[in-house]
Amino acid sequence: MKVQGKDKKLSSDELSAYEKAAQEGIDPRCIPQKLQGPVPEHDAIEYPDYSESDHENWKYLFDRQVKFLPGRACEEYLNGIEKLNFTRDKIPALKDLSNVFFKTTGWKVARVPGLIDVNDFFGLLRRRVFPSTDYIRGKDELDYTPAPDCFHDMFGHMPLLTDTHFADFYQLFGEAAMRAEGKNRKQLETFHWFTVEFGLIRKPEGMRIYGAGVLSSKGEVQHALSNEVEVRDFNPDTMVLQDYDVWHLQPILFAIDSFEQLKDGFKQWTKKLGLLK
Repeated sequence: MKVQGKDKKLSSDELSAYEKAAQEGIDPRCIPQKLQGPVPEHDAIEYPDYSESDHENWKYLFDRQVKFLPGRACEEYLNGIEKLNFTRDKIPALKDLSNVFFKTTGWKVARVPGLIDVNDFFGLLRRRVFPSTDYIRGKDELDYTPAPDCFHDMFGHMPLLTDTHFADFYQLFGEAAMRAEGKNRKQLETFHWFTVEFGLIRKPEGMRIYGAGVLSSKGEVQHALSNEVEVRDFNPDTMVLQDYDVWHLQPILFAIDSFEQLKDGFKQWTKKLGLLK
């Protein structure tokens, strides 16, 4: 993998869980791609010529996940679903979603070919640009796919980007990650996993989900709030040392009290590491 423009061989304890899995040959789609040039952003993104089967797959996934949201998804996420005007009938256009973001939190969307190199990914976040795929999983992977697709990117990640506190946190994440190397880079990847992908949030009405990896997964969304999961308090210093496995239901998750706490806690932790000023 290329780090900050130079070829560098990472030691085992510096590899992310996805990188370790890719090295073990589990799925080649989990090997990050280095972008070879600029990618389409915002109004420059063209709508693909989706097949009828593609739209049927979106409808199936949308209908299945929506029924799990009440009593599980946090209010900020549900508000984002409304702002983005998702419908079950067709795959949304990235250009349209980008325009909603730009009006609400100043973000845009870029179309990317798949899982991308960390520097490309973080560089986009730093500019308040969310990298998204525009292809959807096939019928043989409706229950689970290890690789990113537009259902995960759109339905899982995008709703929270309409929330000001979360959107600001994610931009700071990109900024800090561009300065990180070695163990710091791996710890940031772990921070991302237990917040952006698999985060929980405490609400007056009870524990709720905000992580995209949970909300876009049939198994995880039913599992995350069950008695089979140990929920720990949000503490960046200990959270980033927690191991996890990308291929199985998560036994340990972390809960924040608010998105303000997420943003402030991230800023304090990264300042101690010298990654943010």
